[in-house]
Amino acid sequence: MADVGRLSGGEARHRGFLARFSRSPWLLLLLAALLLGAGLGLRHPSNVDEERFLGVALEMLQNGDWLIPHRAAEIYPDKPPVFMWLVALLVRLGVSPHVALFLPGFFAGLVATACLYDLGKRLWNRRVGVCASLLFLATYQTYAVLRDGQIDGFLCLWISLGFYGLLRHLMLGPAWRWFYLACAAMGMGIISKGVGFLPALMLIPYAYGVRQGWKGLVRMPGQARAWWLGLLVTLATIALWLVPLLIRVALDGGADGRAYLDDILLHQTAKRFASAWQHQEPFWYFFVKVIPQYWMPLLLALPWMVPAWRRQLARRDGRYLVLLGWVALVLLFFTLSSGKRKLYIFPALPGLVLAMAPLLPWLLRRWFAGRPWVRKVFVVLAVLWFSAWFARGFIEPLRAGGNDRQQLMAEVAQESQGAELVLAGWREGHWLYARQPLVHFGLDTPNQVVMAAEWLRSHPQDVAMISADDLERCFQRERALEVKGKFEEQWFLVRADADNGQCHDVTPHETYRFAWRKSFF
Repeated sequence: MADVGRLSGGEARHRGFLARFSRSPWLLLLLAALLLGAGLGLRHPSNVDEERFLGVALEMLQNGDWLIPHRAAEIYPDKPPVFMWLVALLVRLGVSPHVALFLPGFFAGLVATACLYDLGKRLWNRRVGVCASLLFLATYQTYAVLRDGQIDGFLCLWISLGFYGLLRHLMLGPAWRWFYLACAAMGMGIISKGVGFLPALMLIPYAYGVRQGWKGLVRMPGQARAWWLGLLVTLATIALWLVPLLIRVALDGGADGRAYLDDILLHQTAKRFASAWQHQEPFWYFFVKVIPQYWMPLLLALPWMVPAWRRQLARRDGRYLVLLGWVALVLLFFTLSSGKRKLYIFPALPGLVLAMAPLLPWLLRRWFAGRPWVRKVFVVLAVLWFSAWFARGFIEPLRAGGNDRQQLMAEVAQESQGAELVLAGWREGHWLYARQPLVHFGLDTPNQVVMAAEWLRSHPQDVAMISADDLERCFQRERALEVKGKFEEQWFLVRADADNGQCHDVTPHETYRFAWRKSFF
């Protein structure tokens, strides 16, 4: 196979839509904005993660505690607060909460698209940059992550900047400013979600390639201090959040603050990686259940890409060594953890598409050679594929309608006449959309229905919301009021007179009270 620069055919002979994007790269950002922003504002939070992050951000905005996040007055220790900071800030600036939740992922997608284009252009040529961006926007997982209101979409911003800065330094440098920018981005990624350091894994294949004399990698001997300064930049970025938090906990001296530190720094990081208590999957999970679906349509080209990659590696091309090595290391990292989710391997996608992009023009010419009808079919399928993602952005929210729990809590407030509501066996949406004062005993506390029964005995003016599955354990069904409506969950409202006398709890437990001071919806 010829050199990649010759394989691309040269920009002088470039025709078709790739040429248009090459001449006007802003069209790529417009395409990304259309695809990732389709339906923005129509969607409501549709899962517990989105409801949780939006609720934490709004509660942070209400109570003014920006260092230690809370969920219905209970400390929320699972994630650092940076993503919630941004959502809260957007809401404070006047953005609707249902838009603010999804803007970080949307913006991250634009940045990732721009980074891939610029890297492809600098490492090969403009057409490769266009191919890299289009491959990224064509991949199913791009929409599965960046259209959701979750931290992983926001994490893509820091991964992309870290990825970009390191490659500018390792392959186009020395570029120490870009390296330090990458280190700062990884620091922000770590305090957004612990795995923000992932771009640093490409230093492993880079070090090997430099030692073995591979082409396309920049040697930087005698720069130990400059390399170590990058680590200090990362630590200094982490300190922007961690130092104020440590000072706050030290000054307060409370057990809750110390428990939060232990949870966020150890329990949710090293302990979760080594022995996950959620989303446990076998080692082959990503390769059998995730990649075949979420990395479509990239997988269709792998039978041709793998031999081509092998030839490039045989020529000791360090660009492919670092990119493919990094993809392999990211997959290995998440495979070693017992806890796995579909979106975990999304950070590897930019490296994969950038390794595929230089070979795509050669592959398309091979497919189209002597078969013009194949070219026409490919163009039609590509247009239909992108059009389907654009249309799905509008169809999904319209089909889903409003949030089920928002409608439920409006009905509960009406039926209970705004009385203080005791939650048992609740989820984040019940707190997020509550329209009355709440009492609860912690989200994951066992025997909540028993605690609710005890509470009602001493607070007969209150009302408890109990699920159909737990109702008859402590309450009489005939004295309970079913919350009517087309809801996925069946809930009942009970007062003290519905107590069946079978539930008693004398163990001490924490009780939390919370109320939204104003409606955000």
